[in-house]
Amino acid sequence: MASNHVLLKREGPVVVVTLNRPDKMNALNKEILEEFKKLLDVLETDRVARAIVLTASGEKAFCVGADLKERQGMNEKDVLLRLEMVRSLYLRWERLAIPSIAALNGIALGGGLELALVCDLRIAAENVVLGLPETELGIIPGNGGTQRLTRTVGLSRAMEMVLLAKRLTAQEALNWGIVNHVSAPGQLLKDAMAWANKIAEAGPIAIQQAKKAIQRGKEKPWEEALQWEVECYKPCLYSKDRLEGLRAFTEKRKPSYQGE
Repeated sequence: MASNHVLLKREGPVVVVTLNRPDKMNALNKEILEEFKKLLDVLETDRVARAIVLTASGEKAFCVGADLKERQGMNEKDVLLRLEMVRSLYLRWERLAIPSIAALNGIALGGGLELALVCDLRIAAENVVLGLPETELGIIPGNGGTQRLTRTVGLSRAMEMVLLAKRLTAQEALNWGIVNHVSAPGQLLKDAMAWANKIAEAGPIAIQQAKKAIQRGKEKPWEEALQWEVECYKPCLYSKDRLEGLRAFTEKRKPSYQGE
């Protein structure tokens, strides 16, 4: 996929996506969002990739959210249309069958943190600062931040972070459960790729169904959630991959999954 602000690179079964607007702290303007949409068109039909790593160019920022200089030239209707666009893009990313890992190389604020929360896993460099500072600007997180953060850290923590416009260090974000791991200097992409390749080694149908079971089951009442888990199990049960996993275990070898 040819573009300037969103780069795609394939490393075996792993797709590395890079936000590439470092001179603007990878802020989200119209152009980068349009390229992100084209990327989603590619990923939604991808039958080869088994994991995605989402990161950004530069050392300062993963993404600082909306491009505020661009936002100054937008009226209320324009802003609402932009919110709807971003909400739709983030929801499409969240619903990708391919699991994604956000590799946070720098500051993740506002819509940048909201984008990271859309990913299934998050790894942060140890110098990272995260936050939803929108209330300082007279607005609220408008691209899923209030909802996804609450589902990630709980009501009290979400209130604290949003109402106080609180910034967290990488270690604090780890303690709160916002990120899954903090990487040592120079290790961020290595750690993210190690996780992505570990996912890629597993049965792709199982990975997709596990993601679906967790992601959508959390919103259901308890007994419905348990039944939903069974429904998500069935595609694995009737797959060739399940039989291959059993054979590989018996034969004491590494399985060769085909996603069938």
